[in-house]
Amino acid sequence: MENIEKQLLDRFIRYVKTWTTSNQDNADNGIIPSEQREADFAQTLAEELKKIGLSDVHVTEHAYVCGRLTASEGYENAPVIGLLAHMDTVSEVSGKDVNPNVIEKYDGKPLAIGNGITLDPATDKDLADAKGQTIITTDGTTLLGADDKAGIAAIMTAIEKIATDSSFKHGAVEIIFSPDEETGHGMDFVPTDWLTAKQCYTLDGGKEGELEIECFNAYKSEITFTGISMHTGTARPGMVNAISMASSFVSMLPHGESPETTDGYQGFYAPMGISGHIEQSQVVLYLRDFSADGMQKRLDTVDALAKAVEYKFPGGKTSVTHTKQYLNMKEELDKNPAVVEKLVKATESAGIKPTFNPIRGGTDGSRLSEMGIPTPNVFTGGHNFHSRSEWASLNQMMTAVKTVIELIRLWAEEK
Repeated sequence: MENIEKQLLDRFIRYVKTWTTSNQDNADNGIIPSEQREADFAQTLAEELKKIGLSDVHVTEHAYVCGRLTASEGYENAPVIGLLAHMDTVSEVSGKDVNPNVIEKYDGKPLAIGNGITLDPATDKDLADAKGQTIITTDGTTLLGADDKAGIAAIMTAIEKIATDSSFKHGAVEIIFSPDEETGHGMDFVPTDWLTAKQCYTLDGGKEGELEIECFNAYKSEITFTGISMHTGTARPGMVNAISMASSFVSMLPHGESPETTDGYQGFYAPMGISGHIEQSQVVLYLRDFSADGMQKRLDTVDALAKAVEYKFPGGKTSVTHTKQYLNMKEELDKNPAVVEKLVKATESAGIKPTFNPIRGGTDGSRLSEMGIPTPNVFTGGHNFHSRSEWASLNQMMTAVKTVIELIRLWAEEK
């Protein structure tokens, strides 16, 4: 496996150096991919899949990379499985000119990675647990991009190993690398007409061994506040300041139910943006809850608070638009227990005891599960996503590779 480990590291370094930050505004306006750089990366990955030997490799008009590993002779009737990862990185932290640092045999001490940032095992248990492993960090000026280029690298490496080993018998495997997962639009144009797999797996998780089979229900609420503009010197009593209305609304949100004050199975209200002027302002709010009933209560609360602002500012008006983003994948996975059972066995066969944690977010698998294709999420060995302190463990990425290989082996037994 030493040669495979080198291939994995080389791939990962090459991928994270490729700038693929997505654009939230473009994606929200239906432009997928939201940046041309995602489409360029898609072409690079497609060429790599062709070199590995996959068939029907192509890039769709919306920059989804598709490729199929055909079944071994005699395994044509084995269930087809899909493997997915996303190409884009989040826009909140720069993903341009990533300069990764590779630390072999990490000694367990604090790591000063640059730009005034130190990774400290005293406050990062996952880092403490990675002592002795090969660690890849940023230089402190950008994110790393393990979310989700660690997933792409693991899939590519596992598929190449299988495709070049004639003794490994397998069913068909379908690969999709998607754009714009970070904008919440990763499955908007997924080619379901091409995908034949009835069960899929996303590689978009974190710590080694963590398997994710449930996630938030997610909505975006856009609250518009319409005021009355007047000259500030003669504003009394007729002016209604929409900026003040928006600020008042945000101040009414329960602070104890915000992202920074919740964890585990607790939901939250997350103000993501506030903009505008005296005459009209807008708040963009993310709502998250694990239960459908809990989500409905949050939607009702937003409506009530918006109405309360109207009463507080006579003459002002509010309007609320709720948009569903994704639903909890658990219900669909519960209907298809074999999908998770085989994932657990594969992880154990890779030498790791699986653990389960709810996703305090969503993945492309959330959307696919909602479409009727059960899709749990698999660890990749990445940590501290969406930050300049992001890091990844090559050893844990290798475990993800082994898990994918075992997963394909297990499904082939159903021939």
